[in-house]
Amino acid sequence: MKNFLVKTGINAVALWITAIVVPGITLAEADKSTSSKVLSIIVVALVFAVINVIVKPIAHFFSFPLIVLTLGLFTFIVNAFMLQILSWLSDSLGLAFHVDDFFWAAVLGALVVSFISMLVNMLLPDSLEQH
Repeated sequence: MKNFLVKTGINAVALWITAIVVPGITLAEADKSTSSKVLSIIVVALVFAVINVIVKPIAHFFSFPLIVLTLGLFTFIVNAFMLQILSWLSDSLGLAFHVDDFFWAAVLGALVVSFISMLVNMLLPDSLEQH
């Protein structure tokens, strides 16, 4: 459970920074107060974590030949697809997360989220993730 919460926190920070850096991705802009923005970011990160747990392994399984053929670069397309699913679910649930277009916004957003998650995972001590 602690591992899930740590990864969800990492995803929340990664999604927040991605929304700041990548044009075409918006997160928690419609909310007025800081507390509602933070709550919105946390809820979006929880939805993203559920997507990553349920949909991402299936997408990786079916795209495995393309991942091998492209030496792993197709993983960014799979991650962009996860961001598109998050955008669609967020619109359906009334959450403040949106990706404008697949190629530019989602793929660049997937690169940024992957990079930030990798950095934060390298900086965190292993003891947090093993318990």
